[in-house]
Amino acid sequence: MNAAPADQRRLLEIADLDARIRRAEHERAHPPQAARIQELATHRQELSRELAEKAGARDDLKAELKRVESDVEVVDARRVRDESRLQAVTNPKDAQGLESELASLARRKSDLEDAELELMERLDAIEAAVGEQEGLIADTNAEGARLTQEAKDVVAGADAALDAARRDRAAVAGTIPAELVALYERLTARSAGAAPLVRQTCEGCRMVLSGTDLHTLRQTADDVVANCPECGCILVRTEESGL
Repeated sequence: MNAAPADQRRLLEIADLDARIRRAEHERAHPPQAARIQELATHRQELSRELAEKAGARDDLKAELKRVESDVEVVDARRVRDESRLQAVTNPKDAQGLESELASLARRKSDLEDAELELMERLDAIEAAVGEQEGLIADTNAEGARLTQEAKDVVAGADAALDAARRDRAAVAGTIPAELVALYERLTARSAGAAPLVRQTCEGCRMVLSGTDLHTLRQTADDVVANCPECGCILVRTEESGL
């Protein structure tokens, strides 16, 4: 195929715009924050599971503490009843029985108060653990929200860059013969499509041309479309080609 050297050079503009389009499409589909956002989502699930376990343990302790407190109230009620009966009893044997029961109630209350104190200490610890866990989830949510907004901004920027690159490509392609653009597009299926020859090296595949290939290129007219012998892309010759 024959094409004016200026038109061949304009293929490099299209190749550059195509690279910009690919980068924008990739950034739109895979913003850099996406992986971390997914990590945070997984981490939040684990934190929520741990929070549910700690909250369950806290609720169990609250229930146990409430039961102990109820038992203390029962003991106190019985103590008040027995003390009242003791003041009114006249039979020594009945008095001895009430005093024995009051002593037993005192021991029972002491045991219950010890258990109550232990439960309160454990409850304080688990409440602190629940609060800490909720703080971790809040931090995770905040980071996730921030990164999600950043990702949305990246996608919006990529959309804008994509639209601009596509418009620019259409404008440049409109100035080049359609058959040359069609050839370039066919070649992009297996190569860069078009690349400059710089210092005897194809910039599409980074291959240094052999002496024979360079000799052939030197004998090829400027308006003849040349291809890289390695990758097949259109070799655009410039002043930097080293021919």
